[in-house]
Amino acid sequence: MRIPSLRRVLTVVVGAALLVCGSAAAQASAAGRTPKPTVVLVHGAFADASGFNDTIALLQAAGFPTIAPANPLRDAAGDAAYISSVLDTITGPVILVGHSYGGVVITNAARGHTNVKALVYLGAFAPDQGESALQLATSVPGSLLGEALVKRPYPLPDGTIPPDGSGPIDGYIDPAKFRQVFAADLPEHKTRLMAATQRPGSVAGLAGPSGAPAWKTIPSWYLIPTQDKVIPPAVQRTMAERAGSQVREIRSSHVVMMSHPAAATATVLAAYAATR
Repeated sequence: MRIPSLRRVLTVVVGAALLVCGSAAAQASAAGRTPKPTVVLVHGAFADASGFNDTIALLQAAGFPTIAPANPLRDAAGDAAYISSVLDTITGPVILVGHSYGGVVITNAARGHTNVKALVYLGAFAPDQGESALQLATSVPGSLLGEALVKRPYPLPDGTIPPDGSGPIDGYIDPAKFRQVFAADLPEHKTRLMAATQRPGSVAGLAGPSGAPAWKTIPSWYLIPTQDKVIPPAVQRTMAERAGSQVREIRSSHVVMMSHPAAATATVLAAYAATR
């Protein structure tokens, strides 16, 4: 007798939960109850919103309005302000989801938005005030990001690049190290494409201090990928504990929403069930 894989079992279980959840939502809508929240997914550096595609498909199948805006990846405060402006356009409840550096962004963007009912961190930073993504990533051994970072200067607003290197710098992951660092459990043909199309993160943004954290006033959920080579799992556990997050761990690389979309979706569903 063939025993189904854990991933297949998880997909079936979550699929059933999505069908039940979607049916309940339709009944609630018919009864004039509160509609399902909009799920806003914020990507991090070295990636783009397409990394959420499989998760979005599951959420949409369950009837959740979903949006995955482009994160500017320029500086922590400015990126958060942009996502905050997106939230300004959404009526009704919101579940705000961040991956990687996107966690820094949602931690700040959610402030002042009373309709944000839950924060969901998927292998993400959940900084306290004054902390930065780079600071947290290197606070304990385990991250391979620093040794894999390729830096490229980009022009100032006037179009010049200071010869002394004092201008803004973008950080990329070395394509030769991309799969090992970022997505070791994805097929190599896929990670080659991801490495070639990666969006850089401004080094100033990755090093920029976070503001007052929204997780102090908004409940949070945290999915920790235990094979993460960007944010050490020990750091994620510390961030989740101090935020009071509901935590689940899964054997995954940093891109947990790509290698385990069912688990990422289940985390969003747990946040919805607890805050509806």
